[in-house]
Amino acid sequence: MELVLLGGMAVLAGGSEVDLGPARQRCVLAALAVDAGQVVSVDRLTRRVWGDEPPQRARATLLNYLSRLRLLLEGSVARRPGGYALEADRFAIDLFRFRDLRDRARAEDDRQAADLLRQALELWRGEALTGAEGDWAADERDRLHHERLAAERDLTDVLLRLGHGEDLVAPLTARCARWPLDEHLAGQLMQALHHAGRTADALAHHRRLRDRLVEQLGTEPGAALRELHQRILAADPAPAPVTSEPVPRQLPAPPRWFTGREAEFAHLSAARAGTTMLISAIGGTGGIGKTWLALAWAHRHAARFPDGQLFVDLRGFHPSEQPVTPDAALFGFLTALGVSANRVPVDLDGKAALYRSLLAGQRMLVLLDNAATSEQVIPLLPGSPSCTVLITGRSGLVSLIDRHGANHLRLDVLDGGDARALLAARLGEARAAAEPGAVKELVELCGGYPLALAITARHAAVHPSVPLAEIAAELRELGLEMFGLDTDTASCLPSVLSWSLRRLTDEQRTTFALLGICPGPDTTLAAVVPLTGLSPARARRALTALEDASLVSRTHDRYVMHDLVRHYAATVAHELPNDVRESALARVMDFYLHTAHAADRLLDPYRELMCPDPPVQGVHPHPLAGAATAMAWFEAEHTTLLAAQRAAADLGRHQVVWHFARALDTYHYRRGHRVEALVVWEAALEASSHLPDATVRIRTYRYLGSACTRGGLQEAATRHLERALALAVRQGITPEQAHAHQALGTTWERRGDNRRALDHARQALRHYRTLGNQAWVADGLNAVGWFAACLGDFDTAREHCLAGLDLHREHGYAMGEASTWDSLGFIAHHTGDHLASVDHYRKAEALFGAHGHTYEVANTLDNRGWPHRALGQHDEARAAWREALRMYRDQGRDEAADRVCRQLDSLGQPIGKSK
Repeated sequence: MELVLLGGMAVLAGGSEVDLGPARQRCVLAALAVDAGQVVSVDRLTRRVWGDEPPQRARATLLNYLSRLRLLLEGSVARRPGGYALEADRFAIDLFRFRDLRDRARAEDDRQAADLLRQALELWRGEALTGAEGDWAADERDRLHHERLAAERDLTDVLLRLGHGEDLVAPLTARCARWPLDEHLAGQLMQALHHAGRTADALAHHRRLRDRLVEQLGTEPGAALRELHQRILAADPAPAPVTSEPVPRQLPAPPRWFTGREAEFAHLSAARAGTTMLISAIGGTGGIGKTWLALAWAHRHAARFPDGQLFVDLRGFHPSEQPVTPDAALFGFLTALGVSANRVPVDLDGKAALYRSLLAGQRMLVLLDNAATSEQVIPLLPGSPSCTVLITGRSGLVSLIDRHGANHLRLDVLDGGDARALLAARLGEARAAAEPGAVKELVELCGGYPLALAITARHAAVHPSVPLAEIAAELRELGLEMFGLDTDTASCLPSVLSWSLRRLTDEQRTTFALLGICPGPDTTLAAVVPLTGLSPARARRALTALEDASLVSRTHDRYVMHDLVRHYAATVAHELPNDVRESALARVMDFYLHTAHAADRLLDPYRELMCPDPPVQGVHPHPLAGAATAMAWFEAEHTTLLAAQRAAADLGRHQVVWHFARALDTYHYRRGHRVEALVVWEAALEASSHLPDATVRIRTYRYLGSACTRGGLQEAATRHLERALALAVRQGITPEQAHAHQALGTTWERRGDNRRALDHARQALRHYRTLGNQAWVADGLNAVGWFAACLGDFDTAREHCLAGLDLHREHGYAMGEASTWDSLGFIAHHTGDHLASVDHYRKAEALFGAHGHTYEVANTLDNRGWPHRALGQHDEARAAWREALRMYRDQGRDEAADRVCRQLDSLGQPIGKSK
């Protein structure tokens, strides 16, 4: 019997094709065939055939299909414990022959590899799994299609190294037309043309690709393609193949004492050899060794991934912190892959698309540690079958198994032999062999848990003169009653940890306990000082003792606990007096809050000053040298600051909650953290209801409304801002009325109602004039001028903007001056004074650029293209719009980028006004 999956799905028996029945029945066969030789559960088969919401009689229908297939295939479909399996020679299935040939090619020289890859690709007769229906079949068909493309790409690379040229030009030209921005394909076509003696065509293709990348993505070709271009220019007879740069090597160090797990290693390696794209969900309880296994395997097989390794701890089971979002993980991956931070798209879909594009065709390992849910993982999966993914987590991640072909491996505790080997590796074989009875008892007391064994071995190793029997007796005396940290954790670990604490001083034990409740996933010495109330020297000594006891680990200047150790530390903390715990938390919160407040002032010194209450006595903010240092500190501590705000809310420190939101506001705005901004201001809104100052409540609605405006939630923004305005009117607080009107003007502009926006701007200006604050008056004048210009009242607009410009210059507010020059540029262009318009826009660009406001620089460049076009200066217009397009792409502003693309396309044709 031969099973065909790679085009025209069919079973051939004795030279004749077997009628496989209806599409659903074909899907059942496909669902078994892709895992041939392995048991597939009835539940998994049901989900593969009908999806997550199968019909009521799906199970009965499935069993009927299976019964028919057993008859058709003469018993090859067999019932086994846990489900069904297709028991067929894997090499009778074309998919597995294809994969075997492809994998063998990677270990051979180029000539043999080319022959093997040709044989592999000849097995494809069309689209895979033809006739099988449903979402799973469609996903699997797409995945197999990418495997075929990767093999075609590998064969082309091999043939190019063998000197082929003209014979590759036609197929590569077709592929480049289909994927015009794929730099690897472009490099292959350039090499083929060069080998064929068509160097001029190769260079012309590079020029076309560069223009396309600049216009559509706002970026130059990558370093590898630029190097290839230079080689061709230098007439290098054998240009080097295009490779991806940079090569990320993010794997943490391999576990030094890893031993055993040979069966699990073999399982992972076999799965890797059987499919190009492996997603292995390594399940098991905390402390069981999931991460150790994944890292050990990854390092042992690192040579299989020449394009690099990506790693992220998703913190899915942290006892007090939120899991890492896919958005944050993708940001880290993209920057590791060479994308500058300001070029990372803002939205999750944009990040995921760029990530998949960068990994296309790469042989890269992605290790996702401590995953909580499939939803957390799916955006992080590469689209390319040439990549391998390892996932660790405590749950089975069922939808990954069903929808993405994950190979599931569940870990158990170490058996006696592996547990002894781990202790012997840590202690030395001679010492372990000298006391076999004591070693056996330590293994039993630790229950085979790698984390417990590691901590026990650490204690024994630092006390080499103490007999192992004495150490075992000491541990045994603690008692092994059942009091697990959670339902998944064995009783041995708390016993081992409590035993660890007996060797610490009171000061070190208190530090350990307080670290268990300190907000954030990790911490620094600077934060531990206020947390513990110790001097820096004593705090460092305490941390060093905890590190020596394997209770904390350190990476550079940050200290972190294993999730289970942290959970245990938190239980110890609750044995401390309430005032000790609360005082420690108050100190560390004040440290973070006042450092954040100082950092915010460095980022925007012109912002209205609103100071929190003084910190607890003895607490001092971390010193920051300037705006760049402040931004770096916010980047490093962002997750901890969010956790600190939550902790303050739990303690009822309402003013602290509010000021955390205020201190984070500028950072969130500049970094585009729109969701986080909404979260912290919603927490601040709850906190403000407990604060007596009505002004705080008004400001909370205003800041929350502005966060909604930036986040695209204009109706919610309007509700919050109108609430702020109503409260300000009721309380008779004129400055807050003015600010609310000003913010409402921006929101109504976003909603497309410039007349209502102008009305609010006029009311804001009236209040500002009453208050006499000239800087506010200048802002109000520019806002009125801008909205008047948008409505076509250019005389009023010019009058107000010129008055505002004078005041901004007088008070030295550069950003206000820049914004006003931009408004004047718009007015001049729409009143026919295009030369003046260009001059005004250039002044705005210079001021915005000098202060790093790239968001507004892009807007002003976009605007400047129009007066250039009106003057017939098409080259200047094109240059301004191309630069604006690049910046819009960098900032993830896709709608603006699409609009500028249309403007570029329309150059030389009569078109309407820009706004």
